[in-house]
Amino acid sequence: MRAICVAGARPNFMKIKPVLAALERRGVEVILVHTGQHYDQAMSATFFDELDLRAPDIHLANGSGTHAEQTGRVMTAFEPVVDTYRPDVVVVVGDVNSSMACAVVAAKAGALVAHVEAGLRSRDWSMPEEVNRVVTDRVSDFLLAPSEDAVANLRAEGYRADQIHLVGNVMIDTLKANLARAEARPVLSVLGLDPGGYGLVTLHRPANVDDPVVLRGLLHALDELAADLPLLFPLHPRARAGVEAIGVHDNVRLVDPLGYLDFLALEARARLVLTDSGGVQEETTALGVACLTLRDNTERPITVEHGTNRLVGRDPARILGEAHTILREGITARCPPLWDGHAADRIADVLAAPAPTTRRRPTDL
Repeated sequence: MRAICVAGARPNFMKIKPVLAALERRGVEVILVHTGQHYDQAMSATFFDELDLRAPDIHLANGSGTHAEQTGRVMTAFEPVVDTYRPDVVVVVGDVNSSMACAVVAAKAGALVAHVEAGLRSRDWSMPEEVNRVVTDRVSDFLLAPSEDAVANLRAEGYRADQIHLVGNVMIDTLKANLARAEARPVLSVLGLDPGGYGLVTLHRPANVDDPVVLRGLLHALDELAADLPLLFPLHPRARAGVEAIGVHDNVRLVDPLGYLDFLALEARARLVLTDSGGVQEETTALGVACLTLRDNTERPITVEHGTNRLVGRDPARILGEAHTILREGITARCPPLWDGHAADRIADVLAAPAPTTRRRPTDL
């Protein structure tokens, strides 16, 4: 059996590592393709080193651009890869442009497509990631769902029962495999932070960082909160120009993007995390760390229902109110089922089983 595993952006690397390893343990020939959607040292190369993820077999060197430009370049570059290697299955992860682009190319070439993190839905069509999720699921043969709510979404959309596989969350596989290494790192002492004595912030979504009015309101909330809890804010490249133009108070400490292990160490010891990231919602739930999601919706509602996450929108007064409630009262949490560190093995078992001899139409609708 031959599989192509695709990774393109920072969250993909944490998701593809355990899947690649689990497939190779079963004797599957795996070609690792890096699309280059994230391509600089902080957003890409560091993650390969820290996760002990082997160098990609093929690097498409896609680079930045508009959504259409990125998607088109990935499709054009990936098509000859599929033609050359003729994989039995192409594995894509998450909801980035690279995943959707490669899934469409593979489906048109006749390869089976497996989508890791299938079924997640925010129901917000203004999010490019929501379009990517829905399109990717629609052309996939294996829908590898991280949680019961994702399974319910897929069933409601008419996908066949034999396509849908509840496997758990591969992000948590990587977290559990690396947490001890992360906690042994000196990043807290280097930054002069005490465990439980700081908050951690991440912002990168266009709705939050591209509109100066919205961003100014969020930064005002951070400034106010930082009077009670010092905040560490690693700046995503997309957010840097806007944040630096508006500015923050001294208790909001801006730093460059962090590697996976250092960020995980800081996340695990934070009193509170404020984010618009899907992956951070999941990681904080697994870690039992309080999380405020600065969005109006989430494709990961299980982190609200089961975990530590609270969806608070972008109103500064609400953000501050929820943050002070957590600082005063704390949180209780439990980890969702199958977030146990073995999701990749369940995925590999699905993909290594005998494949259908003919490719059926995705969904019965």
